Amino acid sequence: MRKLILTCLFVIGLVFALFSFQGLASQGEFETILLDFREDISPEVLEQNLQAIAKQYNVTPQLDNQFSAKDHVYIIKGDKQKLAALKKSPFAQVTEYIEPNYIYKIPQLGEIAREREFFRPGEQRSLLPQAKEPNDPMYNKQWNLHNIGVTTAWEKTKGDGITVAVIDTGVTRVRDLTETKFVKGYDFVNDREEAKDDHGHGTHVAGTIAQATNNGYGVAGVAYQAKIMPLKVLSAFGGGTVADIAEAIKFAADNKADIINMSLGGGGESKLMQEAINYAHNKGVTIIAAAGNENHNSASYPARYPHVIGVSALAPDGEKAPYSNFGAGVDISAPGGSDAGKVLQETIDPETGNAVFIGYQGTSMAAPHVAGVAALIKASGIKQPDEILAVLQQSARVIKDDGLNYYGAGQLNADAAVTKAAQGIISFQDFFRWLRDNGYLNPGFWIDGGAIALVPKILMVVGSYLLAWFLRVYFPFAWSWSLSWGLIAGSSGLFFLKGFYIFDLPQFPFRLLGSSIPELGNTLQGTDAFNPLFASVLIPLGLIALLLGHPTWKWFAIGSSLGVAVCLGVSSVTDPAVWGLGSGMLSRVFLGINALLCFGLAHLAVSGNQKTGWN
Repeated sequence: MRKLILTCLFVIGLVFALFSFQGLASQGEFETILLDFREDISPEVLEQNLQAIAKQYNVTPQLDNQFSAKDHVYIIKGDKQKLAALKKSPFAQVTEYIEPNYIYKIPQLGEIAREREFFRPGEQRSLLPQAKEPNDPMYNKQWNLHNIGVTTAWEKTKGDGITVAVIDTGVTRVRDLTETKFVKGYDFVNDREEAKDDHGHGTHVAGTIAQATNNGYGVAGVAYQAKIMPLKVLSAFGGGTVADIAEAIKFAADNKADIINMSLGGGGESKLMQEAINYAHNKGVTIIAAAGNENHNSASYPARYPHVIGVSALAPDGEKAPYSNFGAGVDISAPGGSDAGKVLQETIDPETGNAVFIGYQGTSMAAPHVAGVAALIKASGIKQPDEILAVLQQSARVIKDDGLNYYGAGQLNADAAVTKAAQGIISFQDFFRWLRDNGYLNPGFWIDGGAIALVPKILMVVGSYLLAWFLRVYFPFAWSWSLSWGLIAGSSGLFFLKGFYIFDLPQFPFRLLGSSIPELGNTLQGTDAFNPLFASVLIPLGLIALLLGHPTWKWFAIGSSLGVAVCLGVSSVTDPAVWGLGSGMLSRVFLGINALLCFGLAHLAVSGNQKTGWN
């Protein structure tokens, strides 16, 4: 028994370790190091330490910008070796922390030139607006605004009185933003007040949030009566440091921003960034960030931080966009576009600096839809960030079959969100009513193939025990924990773990532990169809060949073979999809034959046990 427990713990630990390797591999890049000195030290002590660091490490500590002085945040040139040395040095005693000044970037989608579609103003001037729709000539191209139902939301509010900070590449006031209201921002890259865009990304994002609407020109924005606070933290090349982004977050909070949008991301976790987010959240600011475009099973930072609403991207067909990150850290999904249709706004052409209508795709485009709807919610009377998140989630269109958390709470629904917000502050009773109305508290949801297909799983577990009992009648043997674990591993796995999502933990280990042996192949690939190598007699055959001589583990192998037999047998009726074989008669025959082979294998092993007398 002790060996069994130790082995199980080893396997679980190995799974987490292997998956953690992916996280370590995706750590962010940096060229400078952050030194956050304690605020209780005197100016003299601070200066002495800065001089000592400069002399010992041959560097020049500098304030990142004019706002860094009050926080005692300095940066120096450095790499991993210098970072490790500083953390072990006496200077660590006068700092709150020493960490990489990670570089966060605009989420990329390969060669950006291939991700653009150009639209010239005036091309669609002859188009007539539909009833109750804005008179912007190219509104008919904005499938994304139709997708979230914003037209009916505008009948209740347009975001007046709300300020949205756009932490990005800056914002240039192109023609379709000249009627949009702006408040004072800041350029943290060049340390100046005017935060103009030299890339095009930030202007595009700001347009989705609040592009001038009903002005007979161009396109529309989600919360077009809201104010934009432009905060430039990303250079013309699309990269920026954690130090600049953290200061921009604090600037937004101190200057009465209501919503922050960050369509940027990276792989490194930062205490300075987390402190800034906590600071803004405590001042009542709702923070939204893009999940990232790597198609990874977890959102990137800053979407992964607590108190940040992580947004995945939808394609025009309502499915997850092929590039979008998913899993841990994703709270909601919104239109981000794909090759089938991009998100259109007026911005600048980065090659010429001229205003142009461009279609982009990415989670960068999805996040500002949520920021705009958050502005509409706040304008409707919901004030606190957690309450705004609750409205967004409770009003979202729920996707019940979402085992990999592609969509978070669901797909953004502006009309339902504003309607929900108009009802007043959300209570726990409202939340449980929402759970009930959407089927989460209804056993039928779990039985009818929602997050967990409960009935087939129960049949698999019960069936494996019945097969074991049947063999035991003819070939008596003692029940054991190793046999039971084998039956569970082969038939269903710990299936109830599949739906677990714990913030900032990879969902992969839960999905792996929640899968049976035949499901391991499609778990690794993230699909629903069986991998024929796993959904066959091969793995049970290998286990019995390896473990047949072991007095304890042979029963795990026998139980696994019985469990796999039942899993394949039940699946051949309920869900027979197999790679390369489809989901028709051919796959049913394949699964059925392998189920019989697995049972026959277990039968031979048990009967051999009785004939040879091994225990």
